[in-house]
Amino acid sequence: MKDTKNLLEFWETQMKQSHRSSNYFFRKSPSHYHMMLLVMSAHKHNQELSVEELKTKLFKTSRPKSAIIITEAVEKGFFHLEKTSSDQRKKFIKPTNSFVKEFDDYIITLKNLVL
Repeated sequence: MKDTKNLLEFWETQMKQSHRSSNYFFRKSPSHYHMMLLVMSAHKHNQELSVEELKTKLFKTSRPKSAIIITEAVEKGFFHLEKTSSDQRKKFIKPTNSFVKEFDDYIITLKNLVL
C-alpha cells in the first residue's frame, strides 16, 4: 500500500510541474506520449528512427497531425533532426541531450518508487 501511495504522490508532483514544458507537452494527448516513447525507445536501443517511420508508427494519428507534433517537439527543443549523408531528404529524429537527461531522471525516480 505504501508503494501505491508513493507512486500517486510522484504522479501528482509530476502533474504539478507544468512549468517544465516537456512534462506538459508530452501529456497533451496519447499521440504526444506515444511519440515520446517511440523516440526514446529507438534512442535507448541505438536504432535510427526516421521522421517518416515515426509518422507511420504513431497510432490513430494522421500524417499531417504527426508532422505538426514532430515540428512542435523540435521547435521546443525536445528533439532534433539529423540528415543522412547518403540521402539529404531522409531525416532521423533524435532526442536532445537535455531531454535525454530529463527522461532518465524521470525513469530513475520512478524505478526507485516501485522498488
